[in-house]
Amino acid sequence: MIFQKAKMAFPLHLDKFQIEHGKASEKILKEFFPEVCEEILGISDTMGIDYLPFASWMLCMGCCMYNLEENIPVEIRGCTAFAFSKNGRIIYGRNNDLPPYLRDGSKSEIYAPADGNRFNITTSSFVNGEEGLNEHGLAVAMTFVMTGLEKIQAGFNSCFVVRYLLEKADSTEAAISLLMPLPIASNCNILLADRSGNMVVVECTPTAKRIRKPEMFKNGKIVCTVNSFTSDEMKQYDDANGNDYDSAKRYGVVMDSFSHCITDDVIETTKLLLKGEYGFMCQYDNEPDFETVWSSIFDLRSLVIFRAEGDPRKKKFIADSRLHDIVSEK
Repeated sequence: MIFQKAKMAFPLHLDKFQIEHGKASEKILKEFFPEVCEEILGISDTMGIDYLPFASWMLCMGCCMYNLEENIPVEIRGCTAFAFSKNGRIIYGRNNDLPPYLRDGSKSEIYAPADGNRFNITTSSFVNGEEGLNEHGLAVAMTFVMTGLEKIQAGFNSCFVVRYLLEKADSTEAAISLLMPLPIASNCNILLADRSGNMVVVECTPTAKRIRKPEMFKNGKIVCTVNSFTSDEMKQYDDANGNDYDSAKRYGVVMDSFSHCITDDVIETTKLLLKGEYGFMCQYDNEPDFETVWSSIFDLRSLVIFRAEGDPRKKKFIADSRLHDIVSEK
């Protein structure tokens, strides 16, 4: 198995709070998404690891991994994600910002489940992920928003939300109907965009969800999410206290660039946006142990993905047509 060949080890250093959170969240995961629990069980059996601690560790990721010295991944996450429509093109873009030690373990995976959608998911973990595109042209992505420890509840973390919706939904509308009743463990934004041009950000907390619609412009529309809640109604739930890696600045650059910089050559100018050519996006040169570990662009209608595996200022965007090719084989 790939984990054994890579000699991977999993630091299952969970405290009492995390163990209890993981156990309670696993019950919810199994209720809504039993197939993924079977997948986790298969991995844990192969690796010779007890299933429940392993599943609990995965459910704590991006949620309550607060004792940073002993746990991976640390709760330091940037990320900018957006989707827009312009002249008939539906494009999604993202910078995934993390501590650099997570770069080498990041990967892009193709899933073809027997009873679900085929999809491409990009992840710094495995099984779940930060973003993806499925065979129906639905893009799903998360961004992390800080949550006070006392506010965290049992439920899906944001990366399992991404996996669940990619596998189960075929449109933004269908994804919203699945997401709204889903128990959410901690604050996050979930971006949804489909090939018809329907796009939203759902701002999620353990106790509330709000759908934020795109902003309309003369030449199209765009929706963007960073590491904060943008709507006034949801800002009260954000516990970052401004420590969010210049979220407001990144959000402003994306929104301003859409109306002034994105040309009819949407792929190339989206690359320039992600590279920081139009303002601050990935320029974390003064931030120790933090950088853009990958950048992605999805063409939702062609199902072709362009990805820079590292800082997009230094790495080229390479086309990934695996999902397109699989769907075209029908």
